[in-house]
Amino acid sequence: MKKVVVGLLGCGNIGSGVVRLIGQMRQDIREHYQLEIDIRRALVRSTEKKRDEAVPRGILTETPEDVLNDPEIAVVLEFLGGEQPAADYMARALRAGKTVVTANKMALALHWRELQRAADEGQSGLYYEAAVGGAMPIIRVLQHSLQANHITRLSAIINGTTNYLLTRMTDEKLDYQTALSEAQRLGLAEPDPSSDVEGEDAAYKLSILASLAFHAHIPVSLIQREGMTRISQVDIRCARDMGYTIKLLASAARSGSEVDAFVSPVLVPVHHPLASVKGAFNAVYLHGHAFDDMMIYGRGAGSAPTASAIVSDLICAAQDPAPAFSTFEVVDGLSDSVSMAKDRTCAFYLRLQVKDDAGVLAHVASCLSGEQVSVRALQQPQATENGAQITILTHPAEESRVRSAARAFDPKLVKVMNILRVEE
Repeated sequence: MKKVVVGLLGCGNIGSGVVRLIGQMRQDIREHYQLEIDIRRALVRSTEKKRDEAVPRGILTETPEDVLNDPEIAVVLEFLGGEQPAADYMARALRAGKTVVTANKMALALHWRELQRAADEGQSGLYYEAAVGGAMPIIRVLQHSLQANHITRLSAIINGTTNYLLTRMTDEKLDYQTALSEAQRLGLAEPDPSSDVEGEDAAYKLSILASLAFHAHIPVSLIQREGMTRISQVDIRCARDMGYTIKLLASAARSGSEVDAFVSPVLVPVHHPLASVKGAFNAVYLHGHAFDDMMIYGRGAGSAPTASAIVSDLICAAQDPAPAFSTFEVVDGLSDSVSMAKDRTCAFYLRLQVKDDAGVLAHVASCLSGEQVSVRALQQPQATENGAQITILTHPAEESRVRSAARAFDPKLVKVMNILRVEE
């Protein structure tokens, strides 16, 4: 029976969930994997705070060195969240030869090079399955199951908060603020939801997924990002009438050496597998030259699903002492093997507030045609006291041309309320 001594950096909701899950699965882990897990120390801000009854008080400490400098601790599980001091503590543990298992997408995305170098120096393992998609095994699939493929595209719903909000807005016809208040009451949204609703959380995760899928570092700073706060019931209703639903997608595509990566609300056809992903669930839709299309779906957040991925990484690390490294060199910026796309071509949805005068539609059509953007469908969903609203669905066009046409609209006649990409 092999024994692995473990230290925890943080013991909040997720850390407590890991301790509880290890306790529940202890006998199974012994029988199936011949492994005994000994949780030796857990770093916390305050040892006096009331905690989950599954966490023994005797393991708690307020001193980081009790975890980082203990020579018997072989694996460090990081649950501090945020960028610092999490990244610094993980690097110290890795340099000391300790394997690190983390769910921290922010620290990993922003400090991947530093962490990988620390792992190289310490000849230690860095595991991060729980950083993207909770219990979904997407990291392991990209690293181990799909090696015999050139992955050219991924589209993902990887933020449970925004997917919950959009689901409630779509199915229950709630406005954004009402849906957000409900999510906060249920604990599905933070008191300050900006990281989720502005797409920051999804961008960190997309940086990790795209880098693994394309074997090149795609830094989060080069991922275009738009939030979902401008989505209205008018947008949702018009999208539905056109045969679409709106999802906040994290999307990346590679063509040759060129990579296009963005996080934004997108109109997804109702028949697309991603359209059926509701509530706080996550999904990653992949295209590879050998397997064609594949979707991995599951709970992307929460104490128990995240704990599942953490404990799985812990077992893998304990069973295989050879550290796992990335299939590409993690550099500070963009890998030399790729470049970022300067433009993209797809269909677009435009919602416009227009003056209810003769000739306005002709003006809109003239601005679009002047940029070689052709109209596929047009609706007038409702009139308001400020004038009429129209929604336009274009044929595939270069985004730069669509936005140039929008800038050409006479502001006395046309106000652009929203521009959204369309997934086909």
